[in-house]
Formats: sequence, structure tokens, C-alpha cells
Amino acid sequence: MFDIAWSELMVIAVIALVVIGPKDLPKAIFTLGKWVRKARGVAREFQTHIDDMMRETELDELRKEALKTRDLNIKKMMEDTIDPQGEVGKAFDPKGFDVGLNGHAGSTPEPDLPQAPSPVVDAPAAPLVTDSVAPSAAPSPITIEPPQPVPAPVPQPAPAPRPDAVAAAQPTDKQT
Repeated sequence: MFDIAWSELMVIAVIALVVIGPKDLPKAIFTLGKWVRKARGVAREFQTHIDDMMRETELDELRKEALKTRDLNIKKMMEDTIDPQGEVGKAFDPKGFDVGLNGHAGSTPEPDLPQAPSPVVDAPAAPLVTDSVAPSAAPSPITIEPPQPVPAPVPQPAPAPRPDAVAAAQPTDKQT
């Protein structure tokens, strides 16, 4: 433990015997044992506190990781992974389309050309009437019922054996 050889311990014991005396030496060894026991208890308690602090630190780190996971925005993370610059989102943004006369995005009509009037005429919409459906009949909602379970067939008892088959199966004295 302290890298002390037996010969060194013998020298210490002889010096203690001479200095303390043979009468008080057992009391001194007993007192030394108490101090060593207390020192080991204090060291054990200190180690326990250090271990507790390490566990609490690990728990705090785990708690922070759990909170990060809870607050994780998967939609944002996927968007950042698939389209980090947002180019695809801008390409499909309907607000970004500016369709001019020639039908291309971003084109604008030339200022020298006069604008033609719109050929669309606002007319009142007439109701569609077909031959098969009367205009006053409203379509009924379709309801689909779940399939009903089919009962299992009742097992039938096995037929009784025929008497002539039973007699043929039994050995007779004549056959031996």
C-alpha cells in the first residue's frame, strides 16, 4: 500500500516500543486504528459525494438532450436537409410567379403594345340538367357498412363404425 517493507515495519515497531513503552503501546495502536478507520470513512464519504455529483452532472446532460429532442422541429430539419438554400421552395411558391402576355414566368407586357380587351364574357351560369337525374333530386350520401363475420360451421360428430368393419378388424381364432 505505502510500499513499506517488513524490515521497515519492524524498525518502526521497535522505535514505538522504546518511545511509547510496552505498557501504553496497545492503547496507542488502538487509537491509531480508530484514526485510520475515521480517515477511511471520510475518504469513502468524499468518494460517494464525488460519485453523486458525477451522476447529477450526467443526469443534467441527459435532461438537456431530452429537452433538445422534445423541442426538435422535424419539419424544419427535413427542409434544411433536403433544400438548404430554399431554392426548391422558391421555385414552387405561387406568390413568386409573374406570368405576362407570352406565358413565361417573369415576362411583362411590352409597354409599346396596346392591351387587348379580355375575350371572356361574364354570363350567368345555367344549372346542368341531365336526362338521368332530376334537377330537384339531391344526391344521397353513400354509406358503406363493414362486412359481417360469417359464423363457422358446426362440427359434425364422426360416423359410428359399421359392425361388419369392426368384426373384420378383430382377430379370430381361425386365423392363427
